[in-house]
Amino acid sequence: MKPPDGPDFTEHPLSSRLAYDGGLLKLHRDEIRLPDGAVAWREYVKHPGAVMILAFLDPETILLERQYRYPRAAHFIELPAGKIEPTEPPLETAKRELVEECGYEAAEWWRIARLEPCIGYSDEIIELYGARGLTHVGHQLDVGEHLLTFPARLDEAAQWLREGLITDTKTAFGILWWLQFGDKA
Repeated sequence: MKPPDGPDFTEHPLSSRLAYDGGLLKLHRDEIRLPDGAVAWREYVKHPGAVMILAFLDPETILLERQYRYPRAAHFIELPAGKIEPTEPPLETAKRELVEECGYEAAEWWRIARLEPCIGYSDEIIELYGARGLTHVGHQLDVGEHLLTFPARLDEAAQWLREGLITDTKTAFGILWWLQFGDKA
């Protein structure tokens, strides 16, 4: 059974302006027409997109990272991830990020899922990939990038979610998706 289609609630742009142009994010402010004909404003962040990787050392062990996130002023445990560069295909980004952040290349890659984490205020899309057959080739961290990569069993990661030690939503999604569907999807 599929969810109902229902009525069309599409909002139509009337005008758009760039309110902020940053190095990573761009904030837009659009005047729109609502389905009932009224006019309203929408502010949203344009994001270049990202990838996230479930990198398997063995069928039960993945790579995780611990890094400091300035906006929250705290350290977080996350799956390896990174921003897509202009014109770079998402799979190439995943391959690049796995080497840069974790120091591994993978013999096997596959697309797992697509995540749209902030639909109320951003167009960000995160493509989730799986990687197996890892070979350590050494880290190639970007300048100014500081993180610790470590192995974790999937059952440990699930427990850390339960305990609130992993709170990053994209990481929670990736781990829970795999535990629920794994290779069955």
